[in-house]
Amino acid sequence: MKLIIQYIKKYKFLLTLNMVALLAFTLVELGIPTIMGTMINEGVETQNFVLLQKQGAMLLMVAVLGGLGTILLNYTSSRIASYMTRDIRKDMFDKTQELSHSEYNEIGVSSLITRVSNDVWQLQLFTQMLLRMGIHSPFMIFFSMVMIFKTSTTLAFVMSASIPFILLVIYITIKKSNPLSKYQQKLMDTLSRLTRENITGVRVIRAFRKDNHEIEKFEKVNKDYSETSIKLFRTMSRAEPLFFFFLELTVIAIMWTSTFMVADGALEVGSIVAFLEYQFQALFSLLLFAVVFIMYPRAAVSASRIQEVLDMESTIVNPINGVSEGDEKPSVVFENVSFAYPDGEANVLEDINFSVQQGETIAFIGSTGSGKSTLINLIVRFYDVTNGRVLVNGVDVREWDLYDLRYKVGFIPQKSLLFSGSIAENIRYGKEMAIDQEVVESAELASARDFIEEKPNQYDEWLSEGGSNVSGGQKQRLSIARALVRKPQVYIFDDSFSALDYKTDASIRSNLKAETKDAIMMVVAQRISSIMDADKIIVLNEGKIVGSGTHSQLMKDCEVYIQIAKSQFSEEEMEKYE
Repeated sequence: MKLIIQYIKKYKFLLTLNMVALLAFTLVELGIPTIMGTMINEGVETQNFVLLQKQGAMLLMVAVLGGLGTILLNYTSSRIASYMTRDIRKDMFDKTQELSHSEYNEIGVSSLITRVSNDVWQLQLFTQMLLRMGIHSPFMIFFSMVMIFKTSTTLAFVMSASIPFILLVIYITIKKSNPLSKYQQKLMDTLSRLTRENITGVRVIRAFRKDNHEIEKFEKVNKDYSETSIKLFRTMSRAEPLFFFFLELTVIAIMWTSTFMVADGALEVGSIVAFLEYQFQALFSLLLFAVVFIMYPRAAVSASRIQEVLDMESTIVNPINGVSEGDEKPSVVFENVSFAYPDGEANVLEDINFSVQQGETIAFIGSTGSGKSTLINLIVRFYDVTNGRVLVNGVDVREWDLYDLRYKVGFIPQKSLLFSGSIAENIRYGKEMAIDQEVVESAELASARDFIEEKPNQYDEWLSEGGSNVSGGQKQRLSIARALVRKPQVYIFDDSFSALDYKTDASIRSNLKAETKDAIMMVVAQRISSIMDADKIIVLNEGKIVGSGTHSQLMKDCEVYIQIAKSQFSEEEMEKYE
C-alpha cells in the first residue's frame, strides 16, 4: 500500500477529481432511493401528480449526474493506475541499469522480467479497484448506515446482525488467499525462467533430443501454477455466494419485521423500499470492499517484490565527483588483487600483480575456470576487488566515474550479443554519432565489411533479436566492429576470436595491431596461436599467476603453458613455435 500511495500522490489533480466523482456517485446512489421513497409515500398514496412530476424530474437529474460521475470515476482511476504503472516500470528499469552483476545473479533475470511485467500489472489492477471501489465503499457504507438508522432503527438492528458473519467470511478468505498468492508468484518466476531457458537454448535442447524432457518439466510447473490459481480463484469466488446468502437472509428478516411495522402504522411502504435499497447499498459496498481486501494480499506480494528491487543497493556505486581523466598515457595496473564472488567462500583470484602500458598487448591464458574472464571484469567494474586495487590510467577504478571509465574501454565479451536493429545501428552502439565512414572503417578492421556488403541491404540489413540471423563468427566480428568504432584507450577481448577461422583470426589481429598501436590491448584466449605475438602473456591456474612473459620464454620455463601448447600443437609445430 505504501508503494502505491508513493506513486499515485504525484497526481493530486486527478486524485481530487477522483474524490469529487466518488462523492457525486455516493450522493446519487443514496439520493435515488430517497426520492423514490418520497414519491411513494407522498405522491402515489396521495395521488399528488405535481409532486410526482417534480420528483421524477429530480430523479432524472440525479441519474444524469450519476452517469457523469461514473464516467469521471472510470476516467480518473484508469488514468492514475496507468500513470502509476508507467512510473513504476520506468523506475524499475532504471534501477536494473544500476545493479551490478551480483544483484542480477541474486534476483535472477527471469524474476526481474516477471516483476517488471506481471507484478506491476497486478498493482495496476489493484489500484484501479482501490480507486473505484476501495475508497468509494467506506463512504457508501457510512452514509448508507446513516440513512438506514434515520429510516428505521428497528430494521437497522435487524440488518446489523448479518454483518459479523460477512466479516468472518472476508477474514477467512484473506487468510487463505495470502499464502496462495505468494506461492503463485514464485511459480510465475519459475515459468518465466523455464520459458526463457527453452527459447534461448532451443538448439541445445533439440540437439540432445530433450524436447519431451523440457515439455514434461514445463508442464509440471504449469500444472502447479494452474492448480494454485484454481485454489486461489475458488477461495475468492466462495465469498460472493456466501455474501448473497446472508444478504437474502437479511432481506427476508427485514421484510418479515417490516410487515408488522406497516400493519401497526410505524412504517410506510415507501420507507421500506428506500430502506431495502439503503441496506443493499451498505452490504454490497461491504462486499466490494471485501473484494479489494481479498485482492490486497496478491497485490501486497507483488508490491514487496517490486520494492525489493527498488530498495536494492548495488555493490557497484558510482562515486560522487568521480574522476573523469587520469594520466595522459593509457595504463592498466593490478596491485595485489584478490577476488571472491559475493556468494562464494574461496577466492577466485589470488594476489594478481601485473601492469600494461600504452601500445602494449597483454594476453591471458589458462584452463577453464582459472579466472581469466573474472580478471578482466574487474577492470570495467562489473565486480569490485575483494583485496588490492586495479588502476586505469593511474587511478583506482573505484574512484573513476563509471561512465567515463567504461567509455575509455572497448569491451568485446565472450558471448557476442547483438540487438534487434540494423547492422549500422549495432555498430553505432559503440559510438552513437559515428559517421558512415567510421562505421565502414570499423567493419573493415573487424573483417566484417565483405559479408555485410554481400547482404541485400548492406549496413541497413535488419538483425533479428540476439543476431539470430547471422552466424557466430559474423556476430563476433560485428561485436569487434562495435568496439573499434569508439577508438577507446583500452581494448578488452574476452575470448572474442573463438568462433573465427584461422584466416579471419589472423586478418583481424593484423588489422588490430596497426589500429591499437596507441592503445592497450588485453586478450583472453584459449588458443595459443591467437596470442603468440603478445608483448606479455600471463598464465593463470586456479586463480593464481603461474607464468608471465613472452611466448618463447613461457615455452621454456612454464609447465602449465607447455602443457596447453602440447594439447594444441603437433610435435612438429611445437618445435616450430619454440
